[in-house]
Amino acid sequence: MFAVVKTGGKQYRVAPGDIIIVERLLGDAGAKIKLDQVLMVGENGKSPEVGTPLLGNAAVNCEIIDQSRADKIVVFKKKRRKGYKRTKGHRQDQTVLRVLDINGKGAVKPAAKKATKPAKEKKAAETRTDTKTADAPSRVVSQAETKSVTKKKAATKKKAAAKKKAAAKKKTAVKKKTAAKKKVAAKKSTAKK
Repeated sequence: MFAVVKTGGKQYRVAPGDIIIVERLLGDAGAKIKLDQVLMVGENGKSPEVGTPLLGNAAVNCEIIDQSRADKIVVFKKKRRKGYKRTKGHRQDQTVLRVLDINGKGAVKPAAKKATKPAKEKKAAETRTDTKTADAPSRVVSQAETKSVTKKKAATKKKAAAKKKAAAKKKTAVKKKTAAKKKVAAKKSTAKK
């Protein structure tokens, strides 16, 4: 079963279990949301039901996985021979959704609940000072995103190493200059005597 949904001025073909990235929608991670602007619904082996332009009785139920921002883009404007240049950056807000079902059909089976921890382990987990991992929302990351993140980290490490080298070179150059100045001053003072 699949549906074509309109949200944020764009259309998405979705099926139960799909994860899509759409323009920002209101809600926190873990909240359920209903997309009711459905343009088309189809099932395997049957002809699709097409709206004019929307299907009135159709809805797609989704769960918000994450509220995030897209990669930065650079907006550069230039008018040649006029000395006009403007550079701006932009990061678009986006919402990551998991499609649960379409019209209540084809529902994704919920994940099996984990066995509960004993009381001692719960207290130990609550008293830990490191709660960043417990409070952080889970996020589905594609392979392309992980590659871009690792490339960015590598690039920042290279930049940091280059800055350290440049700083070290500056320090040695300053030390050499001050040593040379001291020698010249010493020679002048001995020449005056």
